[in-house]
Amino acid sequence: MKFGVVVFPGSNCDRDVIYVTRDVLGQPTRKIWHRDTDLSDLDVLVIPGGFSYGDYLRCGAISRFSPVMQSVIEHARQGKYVLGICNGFQILTEVGLLPGALVRNRNLHFICDRVPLKVERTDLPWTQYYESDRSIVLPIAHGEGRYHADAETLAQLESNGRVLFRYCSPSGEVTDVANPNGSLNNIAGICNEQQNVLGMMPHPERAADSILGATDGLALFKGLLESVLVAG
Repeated sequence: MKFGVVVFPGSNCDRDVIYVTRDVLGQPTRKIWHRDTDLSDLDVLVIPGGFSYGDYLRCGAISRFSPVMQSVIEHARQGKYVLGICNGFQILTEVGLLPGALVRNRNLHFICDRVPLKVERTDLPWTQYYESDRSIVLPIAHGEGRYHADAETLAQLESNGRVLFRYCSPSGEVTDVANPNGSLNNIAGICNEQQNVLGMMPHPERAADSILGATDGLALFKGLLESVLVAG
């Protein structure tokens, strides 16, 4: 199995992801410059967090036009996995691989914290290593993380089980008080209709090594790894 991590000017979480996939999981990992277009050797693409192109115009608005993105779209259309984290989630919505948009946090402040999340489904490659009856904790670091979509899109996401992560209280209650940025329905992560593209604002790669005192994010990568190896 081989991971690819896309790097834009301004990306700053690419090395964190590479550390997890290459050093913790022991999988071949290739760094992909945003002008590269040949992704044929890769099983999983990760678009990491950061401030691609300085977040000028709006987050992800310029990155969507990078040459690599057409290859990312084709990779997804082939049924291969794409994971967008934080700025990567923003880019996936800009390019149309995921619906909705990420807009300014409701308090208009940048938030850097660790937050509890409710895992809504445990029957997908992304979440199969999680337990449905307990919350997890992952770091967040964003100024534009408030998920927004029109009522029809939101209803489709909910009815089709495409909301995978929600902000919640430590005891797992989904409340407005537990919502750090004002996301509609407390949404922290969604997948596409085919379930092979995931976008999430929290950072699983920053909670994937015991040396950091946090390992809740590692389960996501392990579940994905197992699914690809079994399918291959």
